[in-house]
Amino acid sequence: MEIPSSYGIRQYMGLFLGPFWLIIVFILPPPDGLAAVAWYTAGIALLMATWWICESIPIPATSLLPLVLFPILGVRTAQETAEPYAHPIIFLFMGGFMIALSMMRWGLHRRIAMWIIARVGTGPRALIAGFMIATAGLSMWVSNTATTLMMLPVALSVIALVDTESGSERFKHHFAVALLLGVAYAANIGGMGTLIGTIPNAFISAFFESEYGYTITFTRWFSVGAPIVLIGVPLVFFMITKVLYSFAKNDLVGSADLIERERGKLGPVKKGERIVGIVFLVTALLWITRPLLITWIPGLTDAGIAMIGGLSLFVIPVDFKRGIFTQDWETAKQLPWGALILIGGGLSLAGAVSGSGLAAWLGESLEPLQRFPTILIILMTTGIIVFLTEITSNAATTATFLPVLAALALAVGENPLLMAIPAALAASCAFMLPVATPPNAIVYGSGRVTVFEMARAGLALNFAFLLLITICAYSLILWVFGIETGTILGWAM
Repeated sequence: MEIPSSYGIRQYMGLFLGPFWLIIVFILPPPDGLAAVAWYTAGIALLMATWWICESIPIPATSLLPLVLFPILGVRTAQETAEPYAHPIIFLFMGGFMIALSMMRWGLHRRIAMWIIARVGTGPRALIAGFMIATAGLSMWVSNTATTLMMLPVALSVIALVDTESGSERFKHHFAVALLLGVAYAANIGGMGTLIGTIPNAFISAFFESEYGYTITFTRWFSVGAPIVLIGVPLVFFMITKVLYSFAKNDLVGSADLIERERGKLGPVKKGERIVGIVFLVTALLWITRPLLITWIPGLTDAGIAMIGGLSLFVIPVDFKRGIFTQDWETAKQLPWGALILIGGGLSLAGAVSGSGLAAWLGESLEPLQRFPTILIILMTTGIIVFLTEITSNAATTATFLPVLAALALAVGENPLLMAIPAALAASCAFMLPVATPPNAIVYGSGRVTVFEMARAGLALNFAFLLLITICAYSLILWVFGIETGTILGWAM
């Protein structure tokens, strides 16, 4: 049997280029002022970065390399290397996904989406708005891939309905493209809203807690991420329904009936849906109120709250006599284990970069950048990540660049949060290419959107979000995290 493969030139180049960097490190002496252990760390970092970016081997497999290479080369002990793979942020992500998977098991996510869409109206622009609001809202809590896969069949049904109407082919095509791009882009944007929305968010939280002992709480991230979602979704909606395409306000005949039929297929609200909904709301409430609760429960963490919510679903029965519970292991096995390993591997690498002295050496090397305005540095680094993630995994890009950006921030006399948070947000802003994110690939796979149409819309949005995130850095991030420009707090030293 022939095994299908998507291995291409990029993968082949990376497969040989990654080990090449490591061999160079073994052959050449370390630069002045850099210890041998830091030099070895640099070689391993280049190997991992190359394989992550080129995806020469599966990303989770690359993420396990520290467990082998660090102890052998004397970079870190096996114990020190393995500890980040069980970092609390991994369990925050795990608990959040348990709730999301249970929500999907009982169909609550679909009911929420259909309810939102039914409320916004049946005109072309109203339908696009409804799909985008529902997608972004769900993507804050459910993976953007699962959200897009759920919304796509409903979106295609609406498009098929429009295709049967009398009207210009130009209008029908534009509506299809705008609706599908709206779903994909809303899924990407929604993930920025919460710590569990996408891997870069979770990784930056774990990085700062591991390297600096600084905790980015769920509430603080939400205070930055949610406004970006609230601004970003209308911005994309305006771009695709006013700038790129334009639609009349009249209703689409039959669209209301179609949405009602989709809602009818869901049937009455199931007991499992009600239980998951209650657990979800209680978990979110605990995350928001944790700063008040820790007065009475000092050991309560965001990760602990997530696991309370996720594990409670295994013991709350839907049908006690039949032994059916709200969550089962068959569903829980669908957890994104690869993503959890990636977070652990990235944290292990970041710990070695810091502990070996490589981060300090990089910081000293980058000190000449002090002559540039901080806002320009943020704009440049964020721009690099926005466009790099068009061809690389956003999670791998974040894991690769975050230690460097933290060192850069210290080198120019700024709080590392001011550089790192915009970078993590920028990693979710890949709007141009089908390969950039799973939502982009999913809607492109429908056959209704061309690469040119996605690239045209995505290029404009890349620049728009680059500007939005930079403005956010000098407003929301400064305020929410209490950052003063030009000041490095003691915890970051």
